[in-house]
Amino acid sequence: MKHLKINSNRIKKANICKNVHSTTINREIKKTYVPRAGDVAIFKVKEIGKHTRIQTINGNNRYILPGDLIMAAFGNRYATEQMEGFVPETYQNTYHILGQGGAIGVLKNMHVKFEKIGPTTLSLVGYVVNEEGDVINTKYLNNKTVNHKSIPVNSNPKVILSLGTSMDSGKTTSAAFMARGLKLARKKTAYIKLTGTVYTKDKSMVRDYGAKVSIDFSDFGFPSTYMCSTEELLTLYENLLERVKPYNPDYILVEIADGLLQRETSALIHDKIFLNKVSGVLFSAMDSMSAIAGANILEQLGYNVIGVTGLFTISPLLVNEVKQQSNYNVLIGEDLMSKEIINTLEKKINYSQFENKMAVNI
Repeated sequence: MKHLKINSNRIKKANICKNVHSTTINREIKKTYVPRAGDVAIFKVKEIGKHTRIQTINGNNRYILPGDLIMAAFGNRYATEQMEGFVPETYQNTYHILGQGGAIGVLKNMHVKFEKIGPTTLSLVGYVVNEEGDVINTKYLNNKTVNHKSIPVNSNPKVILSLGTSMDSGKTTSAAFMARGLKLARKKTAYIKLTGTVYTKDKSMVRDYGAKVSIDFSDFGFPSTYMCSTEELLTLYENLLERVKPYNPDYILVEIADGLLQRETSALIHDKIFLNKVSGVLFSAMDSMSAIAGANILEQLGYNVIGVTGLFTISPLLVNEVKQQSNYNVLIGEDLMSKEIINTLEKKINYSQFENKMAVNI
């Protein structure tokens, strides 16, 4: 039998598959079909390693055990504190869970702290297909798209980027704190996480802190954005912007995962079309030296650095180093969560716009 329908009660469906309604699989092509990022399949759990659970379609985390069937999607992953893995180009006897939200691939390397645990391993049961027999891909599934031409320049609402030195430098927390401060200042905020690996924790946090709407790349079916082209990311970005516009936000906080040197982050911040839409940058860092160095890079590229923040701000000594060695605003958590943050934003944005006009006139 070419196609087999599996009882949905037997399947633990990962979050990335929330728009997938078929449970029909094709087992015959599993050794010949070359998967793409977003292709959906049914996997059987072999051995439990790092990932003991998957995040399901309602956001809950369900434990998985050897022998369980899970529905997930192929995807790449880049996470300096976790692992790196890719969608394989050939059939594999063993696949790995790369992300708890349902990104599956083959592990390339893993942070040393997880080496003894190892990845959770899977076997491929079959690809999930639609009524026509085509393999279902999550990207833009049941979503209307906007063709990328150019991102509008100098249009409201104001876009504030949340960038950082690396994974876990404080980007999401800083965005959440700013969303709280802006809400107290009676400003409507939207949050977009543009890049990363599927998992709803970040957008949920910023929503809970005060964002009127909070979405990410996985809402358009991307298991991850690692190895996407810049053109694809810009198209995704424009679609995410269109999704939040009906909420009429005053500010849009856009988080880009990982650090400035990461492949997709570097490509985006060097793109002039992307730069022209940005009003300011909130830059998060783990220490004083990287705070200054990263902010310097962004200013050299033409970005308006609103302030530096992140993990280093919990240390008064590191805060003092930044203040003594640079002219950047240091924004600790209390600053970001205060309604007075609107004054900092408006002052920095207005001053930057004035400088730009003067430069044009000269």
